[in-house]
Amino acid sequence: LDPGMQPVPVGIAGELFIGGIQVGMGYVNRPELTADRFLADPFRAGGRLYKTGDLARWLPDGTVEYLGRLDDQVKIRGFRIELGEIETVLAEQPGVKEAVVIAREDVPGSKRIVAYAVGSGLSVQTLKESLGKKLPEFMVPSAFVFLDALPVTTNGKLDRRALPEPPREGGAGKDRTPPATPAEESLAAIWREMLRLDAVGV
Repeated sequence: LDPGMQPVPVGIAGELFIGGIQVGMGYVNRPELTADRFLADPFRAGGRLYKTGDLARWLPDGTVEYLGRLDDQVKIRGFRIELGEIETVLAEQPGVKEAVVIAREDVPGSKRIVAYAVGSGLSVQTLKESLGKKLPEFMVPSAFVFLDALPVTTNGKLDRRALPEPPREGGAGKDRTPPATPAEESLAAIWREMLRLDAVGV
């Protein structure tokens, strides 16, 4: 359903709700959480819906595709982004065995999408091009980190806090023009410090 509790069209992501006689009356001794999660069913008189907090969409063949948790939704540069949707597309790419996508804010005020992948024969350029064909430009990760294995906690769950900071990049890559005068070097040094970059071109 959409935020207005209306069904979304086929192929469009919405929040997954569960209805029917199997839905319980609520959480034991948790009235506030019960009120938030167990709602009156607008489609069946006297029925209740359970608000899962999961993001999903109908596929044309009637299958429900799970896209991740709603709390994985982030807002970057004014766009609402479903990290689970990016993970799904990334995991489908040739050579990718495992993938996770997170929003990082290594520089205060500068949040970006970072993709972590485990696999073989992976290339940043190839992945960016492939994802760009299936996702809007604002959903293509700005950085990719290739790992031998995703970090996990002692109970085997993904340890997001242990995911390494991606390499810092600046300027225009190989075409970066280095500072040539004392004034340019001074300005470049200021920007390197402010943006936490290893190098900044003029």
